[in-house]
Amino acid sequence: MKRYEDRYYRNKVKARGLISFNITLKETDLFVSAERDMTDETRDLVMGYRFQLENYILLHPEFLTTLTSYPLDPYAPPIVQEMIKATGDIGVGPMASVAGAIAHLVGMDILRSSSQVIIENGGDIFMRMNRDATVSVFAGESPLSDRIGIRIPSDMMPIGICSSSGKVGHSLSMGVSDVITLLSPSAIRADAAATALGNRIRAWKDLERLAEWAGDMDGIVGGLAILGDRMATWGEIEIVGL
Repeated sequence: MKRYEDRYYRNKVKARGLISFNITLKETDLFVSAERDMTDETRDLVMGYRFQLENYILLHPEFLTTLTSYPLDPYAPPIVQEMIKATGDIGVGPMASVAGAIAHLVGMDILRSSSQVIIENGGDIFMRMNRDATVSVFAGESPLSDRIGIRIPSDMMPIGICSSSGKVGHSLSMGVSDVITLLSPSAIRADAAATALGNRIRAWKDLERLAEWAGDMDGIVGGLAILGDRMATWGEIEIVGL
């Protein structure tokens, strides 16, 4: 098993002053850091959102499988409505945002009891810190992997930092990038948009068009993409060496 499948990167998290814990429930595997141990509360939150999602899929199985936008449903539970809204204008199905959705919604709930929180869900992150933070970028076999980071100033938070890859992980991607990482106030939107943009990266020349493509997506603050030894960045993003 390759090291990213073991989620080795969790051993490198340095959330000074915070308590870290893991929540695993079926396909959901969260690594959470908060001001106190909130294991029981967080597990209940995950169960609640998964219950909403699973019951909706039982009644609407096409929600699980569609690769295109899904019609708005005013009777759908909150997590489903948020996923539909986040993906409706960018050409991917709502399940492209599921990891970001759980991270974002659980994180917002935790912020009611903890002023700081980091939630990582399969490489998709929701974060609110009272200080600046740096997020390392893992890009599989690229020579740039773990060599660069994204500095997030505290006044930009809460923020979603979500990634898609055509080479790493189990999520469906039509592209070939080692990684594409986007920043957005909504981790739901960032997750969906990372998938949509990642699908378009088929060759190095596509990196040159990412800023243009991302500019058509509301709610994206900035981002980067890595393919081999090449990188493209755009928007409000500060890259630092590690």
